[in-house]
Amino acid sequence: MNATMKNSRRDFLKKGVLAGTGALLIPELAKAVVEEHTAVNAPKITLKKNAVIMLQGDSITDAGRDKTNTISNSFPMLGNGYPLFIASQLLVKEAAKQPKIYNRGISGNKVYQLRERWEAECLAFHPDVLSILIGVNDYWHTLNAGYKGTAKVYEEDYRDLLRYTKEKLPHIQLVICEPFTLKGGSAIDDPKWFPMFDEYRVIAKKLAQEFNAVFVPFQAGFDAAIKQAGARYWSNDGVHPDLPGRQLMANLWLEATGLK
Repeated sequence: MNATMKNSRRDFLKKGVLAGTGALLIPELAKAVVEEHTAVNAPKITLKKNAVIMLQGDSITDAGRDKTNTISNSFPMLGNGYPLFIASQLLVKEAAKQPKIYNRGISGNKVYQLRERWEAECLAFHPDVLSILIGVNDYWHTLNAGYKGTAKVYEEDYRDLLRYTKEKLPHIQLVICEPFTLKGGSAIDDPKWFPMFDEYRVIAKKLAQEFNAVFVPFQAGFDAAIKQAGARYWSNDGVHPDLPGRQLMANLWLEATGLK
């Protein structure tokens, strides 16, 4: 496909998503969203043989995993959320490289809680690729759990965590995922959510650029998807994706990392 044809296809996909036509299948929607929100020279992930891939975060990543299980690529360890959907596709596509995929998300975590468990729950695994989705609790818990953190604290804690990780594992490839919410979900009923929560999304993208990390535009993906089906189709509470939402996240992650 020549450059003109590629550009034409890209323009078509962008217009389809922005117009909310409903004509795009979810994999095509994911492709269009990632292209719309990714710079031309954005980094992509490269896998070596037996690469260790780790997914970190809060309950969205955790998704009911068995926290006593440390066996890579296993159902109990991966849980039933987007990490499982990513792994099931990636393990087939990259079978010759035999990647080892781990889910170490923990429900309720905020950035500082990732740092508290980082040595044992991240660095000890020596990941080659580290994906982080964190931020919704850093704001949500200020509304419902008495947490006193701010967007500034989130940014400072997150930057310190990423800097420390790069110091310990200089060659690690980072994937920073955009925190997201779906307006219309049952948990997104406090008017204080917006526009304050949007600051956390901006910070995540800023840090991705700062650390030359892959950025996964989850919010943009869900914003496009709810033009085809309402928010509660993808996530009943607007925070934790249901089955189609988890698959959409996997599509967006694989597209953004270049591992599709």
